[in-house]
Amino acid sequence: MGSATRAAIEADDTLELVAAVGRGDPLDTMVEAGAEVAVEFSTPASVRDNTAWLLDHGVHAVVGASGLSADDLDDLRARTGRANCLVVANFAIGAVLLMRLAAEAARHLAAVEITELHHDRKLDAPSGTALRTAALIAAARADAGLPAPEVPGPSDEPSRGLLVDGVPIHSVRLPGLVASQEVTFGAPGQTLTLRHDSIDRTSFMPGVLLAVHHIADLPGLTLGLDPLL
Repeated sequence: MGSATRAAIEADDTLELVAAVGRGDPLDTMVEAGAEVAVEFSTPASVRDNTAWLLDHGVHAVVGASGLSADDLDDLRARTGRANCLVVANFAIGAVLLMRLAAEAARHLAAVEITELHHDRKLDAPSGTALRTAALIAAARADAGLPAPEVPGPSDEPSRGLLVDGVPIHSVRLPGLVASQEVTFGAPGQTLTLRHDSIDRTSFMPGVLLAVHHIADLPGLTLGLDPLL
């Protein structure tokens, strides 16, 4: 993702790439280069500390790495002021639309399960996209007054997936995949399936560039690309 982002920024005539920081490189490089915005695509182990450093040094942070907990987000929100922070579970416009459609469907169909499929080098499971989708489904259910169906949790039946906000999530990690998500709703006599597939990392770049261009207009901490669409 870092390499794809670098290529996309270099191809955008309205942006200037002033620094590319990899594992082991000092973060001071970005400030010394005069960076106004940084795109954070590291790992779950480093994303929180990297993003906190950026905000503390007045650099807007566009965050695509997974691994930020609710407590981490609260801490980052408190650090905004000199700079803004945008945390995005998935930069593909189609994936954002899938999440929005899933939330709408959840207002009418309570029973749902998520299957997310990613390449075998992805470090976390479930994916940030799946976690965000489950949260949006749970919020839509609550808003519509629908109770979450009773499903066994992983301690009762591990094969039924990890239960997140009342939604079972199944994670697949295989070579050949990039990123896919399928959300399946069920009701008596019918099913509804929503699916999005990223077959190449270029699918994420329009969303990344949109975030870089507009993060200065999103004060504080923002979750998701929705405010920009």
